[in-house]
Amino acid sequence: MSTVIITGSAGLIGSEATTFFAQQGFDVVGIDNDMRRVFFGEEASTAWNRQRLEQTVGSNYVHVEADIRDVDAITKVFDRYRTDIALIIHTAAQPSHDWAARDPVMDFTVNANGTLNLLEATRRYAPEAAFIFTSTNKVYGDTPNRLPLVELESRWEIEPTHTYNPGIREDLSIDQTLHSLFGASKVAADVLVQEYGRYFGLRTACFRGGCLTGPNHSGTKLHGFLAYLIKCAVIGTPYTVYGYKGKQVRDNIHSQDLIHAFYEFFKAPRVGEVYNMGGGRYSNCSMLEAIAICQEIIGKEMHWTYSEQNRIGDHIWWVSDNGKFANHYPNWKLEYNVAEILQEIYNFNHERWQKEALS
Repeated sequence: MSTVIITGSAGLIGSEATTFFAQQGFDVVGIDNDMRRVFFGEEASTAWNRQRLEQTVGSNYVHVEADIRDVDAITKVFDRYRTDIALIIHTAAQPSHDWAARDPVMDFTVNANGTLNLLEATRRYAPEAAFIFTSTNKVYGDTPNRLPLVELESRWEIEPTHTYNPGIREDLSIDQTLHSLFGASKVAADVLVQEYGRYFGLRTACFRGGCLTGPNHSGTKLHGFLAYLIKCAVIGTPYTVYGYKGKQVRDNIHSQDLIHAFYEFFKAPRVGEVYNMGGGRYSNCSMLEAIAICQEIIGKEMHWTYSEQNRIGDHIWWVSDNGKFANHYPNWKLEYNVAEILQEIYNFNHERWQKEALS
């Protein structure tokens, strides 16, 4: 039976991918050592999700507690399964630009060196496999903040006549911009994934995501915007909005919509591709709009404050143009909008959050 290797398998995208591909009949090997707990503390641990996977997926799932920076450990996994490997989905990462500034070396070694280890193992042991990398829109740095924006009542918007009004395409430059150290480490990984495709002929793709979200997200203060926001609303934790009058806009893509995109690529993989991937015009919101939706879901006002200081390199407005991917894979489409995503996160997690808050 064909094998899918998934790094970060207990995280948001990794766990969604694990469940999906196991249901398609694949054996899944998950590589995850709960580094999210190291980065963001006990509340962000993915141990609960690993346990859920082991219980629900069963014998189709093998968990490997390994660090992607460990060359020997990664080599051992790939050497064991070799040409049985049909697909590698690489989601493991240090995902916060705030955290990266505290420990740039760890950030870079996880994001860049870890990716290199996986690419090299793929080249040596599974060169026919497809390789999917969850990159980020932070590879574009703060260049989007130089777009012509218009202030509306609850959000910033791009000028209606601008070429990026449908969303930002892959032709936006990644040069001469403030990336944040996290953005720089992800640029290095992103370019490596492209190069292993173009230079060695591997079937690789970088999915440059906006906000990736869903009910399996262990949201925390420094990462996991929607999941953490509604968690704060449920348990009464104060939430801080940083800069831009709370009108900064993000598109949000549900993890299932993203996994369906991965599956379309897997069925007809291409070489060295790059795709912007997010909620696009179908699923986006400002901070103020997201807070309003959360309050409607929980039926009361949440506690939040505003800080004038925006995060370094933070985007004022980001909406992805998914057109390139949709053109390559016309069977794919988005299913979830922001309100539906928040409602599902709430339904799936609110009882667990309340119990944790009381313990």
